[in-house]
Amino acid sequence: MEIRDEVLISVHDLKKYYNKGVIKALDGVTVDINKGDVMVVIGPSGSGKSTFLRSLNLMEHPTGGTIVFDGVDITKKKIRNAEGQWVKLDIDKHRQKMGMVFQHFNLFPHMTIMDNIILAPIRVKGISKADAEKKALELLNRVGLADRANAYPIQLSGGQKQRVAIVRALAMEPQVMLFDEPTSALDPEMVGEVLDVMKELAHEGMTMVVVTHEMGFAREVGNRVLFMADGRLLEEGTPSEIFGSPKNARLQDFLRKVL
Repeated sequence: MEIRDEVLISVHDLKKYYNKGVIKALDGVTVDINKGDVMVVIGPSGSGKSTFLRSLNLMEHPTGGTIVFDGVDITKKKIRNAEGQWVKLDIDKHRQKMGMVFQHFNLFPHMTIMDNIILAPIRVKGISKADAEKKALELLNRVGLADRANAYPIQLSGGQKQRVAIVRALAMEPQVMLFDEPTSALDPEMVGEVLDVMKELAHEGMTMVVVTHEMGFAREVGNRVLFMADGRLLEEGTPSEIFGSPKNARLQDFLRKVL
């Protein structure tokens, strides 16, 4: 897996406060996400992991700090265009470049798997139905679900639904994939099939940010691991550094409990 040093997302001093600053979900997080990174975010419940992830595409609007994605500070309401004029930031345009996979699959129950996948490429990107269906079938084939294209979500297992959710995000050809605890709602025997798809994406060079409790995935697939607690980034490093020689006392305590 080739890792490049070109920064795709630069996060600086990111804050998210609630209740007039009493609750600090994010308290000054600074990190760069490079193209090709598989960045795994770990930490105890309530540490700010999911808030951090959801802030990257402004599903959570930060209280302070900056997020520069693909050269544009998406926390600003207005940006300069190529002609140097101030124009309103089109956040939806930037969200199209970020695939998001949640704990719960968020598939439309009244639509077939195929229709779930092709909806956004047709409506948002203006792709023809024929081209969208061709791409969807290629992606479904990659995750072993081409034969389920005409099924409905209720007919699929949890693991199959999550694989479809990944395919739906990939159909938009994103620059980065964001995973918010993608296996936590699955039965244990279904976790592996979803992680296998994510491993394949990682080996193909997809930039990924993954919030997960799966320490095996973090060790095996991640090239960078972030440890968060109390809304702060307390330690970051390679999997061997984080799991083999953790420096922060909170991280050491966390690993004793989960490993």
